[in-house]
Amino acid sequence: MLSDPIVQEILMDVTDDEESSVSIIECILKGKTIDLEIAEETEIKLNTVRKVLYKLYDVGIATYKKSNDPETNRYIYSWNFEQEKVSEIINKKYEKFSEEIEKSIKYEEENMFFACKANGHRYKFENASENNFACPQCGGSLEYQDNSTIIMELLKEKAACISKGKIKEI
Repeated sequence: MLSDPIVQEILMDVTDDEESSVSIIECILKGKTIDLEIAEETEIKLNTVRKVLYKLYDVGIATYKKSNDPETNRYIYSWNFEQEKVSEIINKKYEKFSEEIEKSIKYEEENMFFACKANGHRYKFENASENNFACPQCGGSLEYQDNSTIIMELLKEKAACISKGKIKEI
């Protein structure tokens, strides 16, 4: 799962430090759960480990249990990686993206477009007719634009989005 580019992208979005995030999570999955142990094992500064862990905690990807060390009388934080939460975040991300694509498809299907050959600006039929099919930017003529290619690309993007939203299990 951690080698999946989608998971790495999510970790980068959350922590701004994908490489450290992956190393820290791998360490937790191997059984090192205390921040000091993780820092020693990964050779990442303790402050960086804590910073990454708290960012993961803020989005629910990591959880911790606080206990008291009887020898030092300090708090010890034992961390856990929540794999299901990563899947939820990915699914939400791709659902949102899929909805945006769906809106774009609907917009393209419900409208007729005219484009300026000179500058490439595109206008809906209503706007083009209000301007007598002249480009409001440069005054050039607007010509009908077949948007079926755009619709086909959006449909491909939606299909890819749906397949990317599924990640491999650990």
